[in-house]
Amino acid sequence: MRILLFLIFFSLVSFSVQAQEPGKKLQETAKTMLMQGDFENAIAILESAAKQAPGDLSILKDLSYACYLKRDFAKAIQVGRPLSERQDADEQVFQILGLSYKAIAAYKDGIKLYKAALKKFPNSTIIYNEYGELLAMDNSPAEAIEQWEKGIQVDPNFSGNYYNACIYYTKTGNWIRMALYGEIFINLESFTERTTEVKKAVLNAWQKMFLPTVISQQLKAGVSSFEKAVLQILEKQITTAKAGFQADNSTSLRSQFVLEWFKTSATAFPFRLFEQQQYFIREGLFEAYNQWIFGESVNENAYKVWKDTHPKEAEAFSEYQKTRLFKLPAGQYHFSK
Repeated sequence: MRILLFLIFFSLVSFSVQAQEPGKKLQETAKTMLMQGDFENAIAILESAAKQAPGDLSILKDLSYACYLKRDFAKAIQVGRPLSERQDADEQVFQILGLSYKAIAAYKDGIKLYKAALKKFPNSTIIYNEYGELLAMDNSPAEAIEQWEKGIQVDPNFSGNYYNACIYYTKTGNWIRMALYGEIFINLESFTERTTEVKKAVLNAWQKMFLPTVISQQLKAGVSSFEKAVLQILEKQITTAKAGFQADNSTSLRSQFVLEWFKTSATAFPFRLFEQQQYFIREGLFEAYNQWIFGESVNENAYKVWKDTHPKEAEAFSEYQKTRLFKLPAGQYHFSK
């Protein structure tokens, strides 16, 4: 009897796999064509796959995305909108449909979509990021930064929200938040074109903060208790930094900050970024770290010379980057006023 039941179960599973296999095989073929840029044939194959496996969410998602890539946004929306209303709709469904709404500047539809997505996925940092991007495209930057900040709060390890927040804070002159978010970003996303862009912005933010009156202006603008604590320590250093903040003196100035921070404020405001800086100081890697952030963004040739003249430090820092993953724990969002 047990053997008979096993054979019946096996035959049912085999039948199920065979029934689904044609649609799935076509889907895989279509994905290959998408990677090759053959959108038209990919769409035709996915339509056939959808007929063989009616209602299959994965196939229909791929079809909507293929239409988006082909720039047939009307069809992408036609396929994607019903998917967003299904109970089994996942985050990707909303992402793909959101991309199509952005492409045709259908901002009202996009806002409605993302609000629905966040009701279903209230901790989706990706949805917060893309919702913010849509609001920025709709010339609503103040509303956009609210979404990026929420995204950072619910998941501090997704780099996209930091990147967009950095662009916003550079434009608004919020140098303390630009400096902190920018440095977190380049630790999370260390080797992309965006990293190079943000490194330069981080250096600019630090240089701005070491200009006369800038920190007092930042404090008057209204900051969180955490940011106030950071700025007050930096304010004491300005008088000793006659040349301002430069790549060459970045290690000295930031080492003084870290030492003072852990004397006065670390218990009240645990912060992974500063903990990493303290670790680098202890391990003799802080100069290599600062050269990587500030030196490389000023002069790549000078940075290469530094590495050639400090081979042990450069190699040790490179090994650290290869073997350690920068990760922020939950509960360290100190930016609410």
